[in-house]
Amino acid sequence: MALTWLPAWTTQEGAARVRTLFEATFETAPDGVWSAPGRVNLIGEHTDYNGGLCLPIALEHRCFVAFAARSDDRVRLVSAQGDGTLWEADLAQVAPGAVDGWGAYVVGVAWALREAGLAVGGFDGAVDSCVPFGAGLSSSASLEAAFAVALDHAGDLGLAASDEGRAALAAACVRAENEIAGAATGGMDQAASLRARDGYALALDCLDDSVHHEPFDPAGYELLVVDTRAPHSLNDGQYASRRATCDAAAAALGVPTLRHWLDAAPDASAAVADALARLTDDVARRRVRHVLTEIARTQEAFAAMQAGDWTTFGALMNASHDSLRDDYEVTVVELDVAVDTARASGAVGARMTGGGFGGSAIALVPAGTSDAVASAIAAAFADRGLAEPAFLTSRAAGPAA
Repeated sequence: MALTWLPAWTTQEGAARVRTLFEATFETAPDGVWSAPGRVNLIGEHTDYNGGLCLPIALEHRCFVAFAARSDDRVRLVSAQGDGTLWEADLAQVAPGAVDGWGAYVVGVAWALREAGLAVGGFDGAVDSCVPFGAGLSSSASLEAAFAVALDHAGDLGLAASDEGRAALAAACVRAENEIAGAATGGMDQAASLRARDGYALALDCLDDSVHHEPFDPAGYELLVVDTRAPHSLNDGQYASRRATCDAAAAALGVPTLRHWLDAAPDASAAVADALARLTDDVARRRVRHVLTEIARTQEAFAAMQAGDWTTFGALMNASHDSLRDDYEVTVVELDVAVDTARASGAVGARMTGGGFGGSAIALVPAGTSDAVASAIAAAFADRGLAEPAFLTSRAAGPAA
């Protein structure tokens, strides 16, 4: 069975693609080209909006943007992933509920920077990306982050020069996605795209937005990513429902976030037991159990990564997926088949990654076995009549630039 692999573009290839598209569309050269990576989250799912911990890496797969500033408020956008039609808007008219379509993610960043008091004007932009769309690998965050660094350069804002400034750009991207695009996501995706470091995993504490960079070099293993091709969307209500349940549970427990509840307990087991005893709704209890145990798992996984203990790391990946399947209920059959097959084919650990409800799974497999594990997953999908999956591998890559 022939497998579908999704390779990353070189910087030169991606830049050439968007320059060509920009010049063909706008009949002039762009001011420059910027790009930003997608991401996979190794562990720590649905914890970001609960003040928790996440452990993503940036992918080698990037969204490329050719950009030119304008002297007015007009924004004109074209995407190689579209039909060639221009998406247009005036920045003065951008507000929550006022724009829709893919361009909302882009103008939302400009709007958020303006809301922060920064001078941002109109622009023309061309987009091309090798981050799989709708795969739960942060294609939207890579789009936002690429335009964030382009706007930073155009406005001479100076934010991209420091991690503190990049945190501010990431915050603007989160506002764009939450308030303009209407997806109630947390901040992990944008932080990974803007604040990652080449060769390192990004340990992100979403309570205070602090980061720690830890080398990601799983000796003897490699990371296989499975795009299940199952439809994935974060603004269809399911994601927002999970977030609302967690917010309500935190309020019922008398804490700002579920992370605060965990930190106030002597240990994670005590925190979980006490929370479940106080909550009466069964759905809320299961959602809270996932979040509290996932934050604790992420802490343990970080320690295992530091120690080079990939067997323990893999076991924590497995427990994470099982919790997301049973307690948080965000997996689908394609994700479960991919994970179960990867484990049965030698993966030391496997789990869904991203928001769920479709999208991608990851597997930590012995070095040199990605092809064999991918073949087993593709065969399992075929046996069940599921759409053909696609695959990619990646090391930990660098941030938007």
